[in-house]
Amino acid sequence: MARMDLRLRAWAAVTRRQSSVATRSDADVVALQSRKIPDGGLVGFILGKAAPGIRLADRSIPGPGGDLPVRVYTPAGAVAGPRPLIVYFHGGGFVFGGGLRLGDWLCGQVAATVGAVVVAVDYRLAPVHKFPSAVEDCYAAVLWAAANAAELGAEGPLGVMGESAGGNLSAVVCLLARDRGGPVISHQALIYPATDMTAHSRPAEPAAALPFLSQDEMTAYRRMYLGADGDPADPMASPLLADDHGKLPPALIQVAEHDPLRPEGERYAAALRAAGVPVRLTTYVGMPHGFLNFPGLSRSAPQALAELCAEQALALAPVEEASA
Repeated sequence: MARMDLRLRAWAAVTRRQSSVATRSDADVVALQSRKIPDGGLVGFILGKAAPGIRLADRSIPGPGGDLPVRVYTPAGAVAGPRPLIVYFHGGGFVFGGGLRLGDWLCGQVAATVGAVVVAVDYRLAPVHKFPSAVEDCYAAVLWAAANAAELGAEGPLGVMGESAGGNLSAVVCLLARDRGGPVISHQALIYPATDMTAHSRPAEPAAALPFLSQDEMTAYRRMYLGADGDPADPMASPLLADDHGKLPPALIQVAEHDPLRPEGERYAAALRAAGVPVRLTTYVGMPHGFLNFPGLSRSAPQALAELCAEQALALAPVEEASA
């Protein structure tokens, strides 16, 4: 394996001391969820900011558990044809990542580069809100976005994207949209996604070599998300275990070489291909889990972003009607 960037390893050591769930109680985790993530300073540099020229608007939409906060990223200026619409689900193990700040760089860059309106969803978090609360919130947000596309200024094709837990939710939402009769989703971007909650195999690399996500942390996230009664084999938790992967949207799946979730992403790509779904799978060499979330440190973040935007722009280009 390629050597991992020392900057990311050092940042992982800092964040693990502050917010690792492996040794914390549920009450400790709930307390951590209330922390405000800074916009400026070193943390602001590491996480990045929304691209210039992007309008941000926070609003609440109806959700299955009450009002659901979303942040809408809209590019300035006119475009030729209808804008695509992309719904984004953040990562954080279904436990962290709320408050919408963490998506600013990724959503803003996608909005600016693809020319899409991006809707980021602040879904309910475990351990207070266990599975399938996050799933139903995300599906409700996609339904709302599709129904309100004209108001949002985005009547082009619809896509979803997310990283880690958000990649899981993106994949699950695509399954639900297919099985529940819509809306039509034209592309799914799954960034180092979790796809199989039943996987218990211990990675070959020791925990110290797995920044941001160790086996113990994966076990803790799974416990908090599923609770005592959640079934890890439920396809709404483990999309890899769905009976049928046919008729799903074309997918981009990005995985990281030093990531315990890499095999799950690779297996999901294989399952989609076997069902006839077009898939682009890219492994980012030398990268750990979460590398795209730290553009101020990650040397591969710009490349992964460029690939993501290129795939979305191609898949979500407005379909031109054939001339009579």
